[in-house]
Amino acid sequence: MTGSLTIAGLGPGDPEMTTPEVFAAFADATDIVGYAPYVARVVPRVGLTLHPSGNRVEVERARQALWLASEGRRVVVISSGDPGVFAMASAVFEALEAVPQWHELEIHVLPGITAMLAAAARIGAPLGHDFCAINLSDNLKPWPLIEKRLRLAAEADFAIAMYNPRSANRPDGFARVLELLGEAGCGDRLMAFARAVSTPDEQIRMIKLREARPDMADMRTLVILCNSATRRVGRWIYAPRQVR
Repeated sequence: MTGSLTIAGLGPGDPEMTTPEVFAAFADATDIVGYAPYVARVVPRVGLTLHPSGNRVEVERARQALWLASEGRRVVVISSGDPGVFAMASAVFEALEAVPQWHELEIHVLPGITAMLAAAARIGAPLGHDFCAINLSDNLKPWPLIEKRLRLAAEADFAIAMYNPRSANRPDGFARVLELLGEAGCGDRLMAFARAVSTPDEQIRMIKLREARPDMADMRTLVILCNSATRRVGRWIYAPRQVR
């Protein structure tokens, strides 16, 4: 097969947080495939075909990208943030698994700056010790599994980066998250709400979990629950590197 597929992350929003490697892939591409708001961030040019699509069609989008690559096109499928963190890389390999004739395609995964890293950099170093990331959407996994993982992460005193905390279709789930974490004894732990980081709409709020309200988060918000050892230093916070 003469085509290729590159899976790229745009970063959190600001074009300066998109890596040069990703821009080079755009310059060489014949086709860009992705969720419409992300495709809109790509500058059109002669010889480049844009293929925007809707939400919740990740596997269909991946199949389209793989088919175009199998036809000899140089395709870039895009995500925001990093493509391997709750994004398109997994969808592409899921689609690839089902079609053996595509297995020999040239495929590259290009890393990007994911939301938790951009948010952490704005507030200091809350991920300076052990941490985990949990997607709070129950579209692709059952809610009891989300609750189990949150309880165990809280018990282990991980810093927890929470993606997709609250949407119009899931207005009540984040309230349950706050309740569950409070029951787990996290009420005095610092919690950061980082909305639309690196864009003109950026908003950062740092409070204790017991002060948090569900309406502080939406789908553009990355929430970080800090570990119990996290400290303030001036306007910054950090997780100490050493835990005794």
